[in-house]
Parts: sequence; structure tokens; C-alpha cells
Amino acid sequence: MSNITRVALDAMGGDNAPGEIVRGAVEAARQRSDIKILLTGQEALLKKTLSEYTYPEEQIEIVNATEVIDTAEPPVMAIRRKKDSSIVVAMKLVKNGEADALVSAGSSGAILVGGQVLVGRIKGVERPPLAPLIPTARGVSLLIDCGANVDARPSHLVQFANMGSIYMENIIGKKNPTVGIVNIGAEEEKGNALVKETFPLLKECRGINFVGSVEARDIPAGVVDVVVCEAFVGNVILKLYEGVGGTLISKVKEGMMGSLRSKIGALLVKPALKSTLKDFDASEYGGAPLLGLNGLVVKTHGSSKAKEVCTSIIQCVTFKEQQINEKIKAALRLEKERKED
Repeated sequence: MSNITRVALDAMGGDNAPGEIVRGAVEAARQRSDIKILLTGQEALLKKTLSEYTYPEEQIEIVNATEVIDTAEPPVMAIRRKKDSSIVVAMKLVKNGEADALVSAGSSGAILVGGQVLVGRIKGVERPPLAPLIPTARGVSLLIDCGANVDARPSHLVQFANMGSIYMENIIGKKNPTVGIVNIGAEEEKGNALVKETFPLLKECRGINFVGSVEARDIPAGVVDVVVCEAFVGNVILKLYEGVGGTLISKVKEGMMGSLRSKIGALLVKPALKSTLKDFDASEYGGAPLLGLNGLVVKTHGSSKAKEVCTSIIQCVTFKEQQINEKIKAALRLEKERKED
């Protein structure tokens, strides 16, 4: 296996493209010599943007793509019609083995469709889930699924739990990670039809450390390492998480600037507060991988700045080094054998 991780970076996707995307690529190349970044997008524009920086030129290459998929476009139609778009070109690099991973802040729908249609699912994976890391009082938890499969079935959630456990153990280093299913109460008999049907399946799954239900209020406390749910619930949790976090930070800052006394107090607590708030900064954790594909596809926030883009690129190195896809395939084979027995 090559010790260089090749990352296709959609340079035209996101609210801050191409400026912040290119800057993130430059920062990643400066930090790591074991990364090769393939910037997909409009060549002339990317050359002009790159000319503003000094960087190891052998680590960044431009792959021309003349079209851009906008977030408002129907994803299936956009993937089919815009074959020379920055997302599709990047996806094909992964599909053809010319890149190990793709990072994009572009259209979520296009990334989900392209990931399944172009990159393709690992054999046996029913639905690839989006799985972001979210900050908690105990570090981070994995929220799976947060946006890919709104109408999931129980068997899908069981696979999410398996893939999420593999990711947390190998990427985060959490041994035997705990798994909980999002519910409206701790009792097994509570929940909607999906949760009630999935709960006993998770209990019987020997490959995971299932601890039962987890209520939404307990997620920030970090009571479980892998938070399992279907995409509608997961996306609501993620967006509320981000909204409440941003509001609290804003109110804290506002309160500290309210009077001379509070300003003096703010100066005293600033170092400790800065360190604490850093733990709740989404850009520290990179993007959300679309697990279960033949290659790694990472979706970052549409509003991503250079820091999050850089972190997302670097997380691809760990994904490759830890052979996450190979471990997912092995887990699927083992589960199949257990069912046959």
C-alpha cells in the first residue's frame, strides 16, 4: 500500500469556494508530506487562486472540471447531466482508483447520489450513512445517520451500529465503543415502530457493545460513543446541536462585554474559555464520512472555511491507514456467517 494518501478535493463546492477550499488544501499540504491533493474545478480560476500561496507544488495538482453543481439542483439529474462537474470528476477519480478519498463542501444530495452511483457501495452494505463526530462532555460521539437515509429499515440501523463501532474504535481509538439507539425514553418498549423493531436486533448483535436507548438530552453528556438513528432524527439532532452551541457562545460573549467588571472577568477567564470552546468547534473534527462505499467520501459543511477543509483532508489519511473499508467488509462477512449458523 502506498504511503501517500491521494485526496480528490472538490474545489468548486461550498459557500466559500474556491478561495477557502484552496487555502485548506494548501494548509493540509504544508502540514503533511504524505498527502497528494487533486483539486477538481475550473483550471484557470484554480491556478489564479493557488498563485497567491507558497506551498509544496508536487503535492497539489489541478484536474480540470468545467461545470459546477449548485445546491438547488435536483441531485440525480445533476449527476447525470453534468458529467464534467467538479463533484463528478472527483468521484470518478475515487472510482477509478486514482484517488483514495473525496472531500467536498458541495451539494449534499449530489454527494450522496454520486457516492452510491459512481463510487459504489461495498458488497453487503444496504445503505451508506453519513456519520459526523459531535462534541460531548467526554470527548466526541459518532452520530450515525445524520442525513443520508430518511426512511431507514431496522437492518440498516444494525449496519450503522456496526460501521459506527468500527469507525470509533479505529479512527478515534475508543476500545469496545458503546452504542445507543435514539429514543424518547430509556425503556425498551418505548419508541416508534422503527426503534421498537430495531432494539432487539441490536441486543442480539454480538459484534457491538449495545447499551440500550439514549435520549436526546443525554447525547451532549457523551453517555454513548455511537449514537444510532435514521437520517431525519439525526439531522434534527445535528442542526439543533449546532444552533444551540452557536447561540450559547454568542450569549456568553455578549454577557462578558456587558460591563467593565465583566470585561475584566472575561480577560481572566479567556484562556480557559478559549480552550473549552475549542472542544465544541465543528471545524476541529473535519467532515462526515459516507461510510460503506468502495472509497472514502467525506462531506464537509457548506459553509466550511479553510480549517475544516484542511482537517477533513487529513482525516482521510487515518481512514486509509486504519483500512476502515477492509474492516467493514470483514465485519459484514462475520455477520453473514453468524446468520447462516
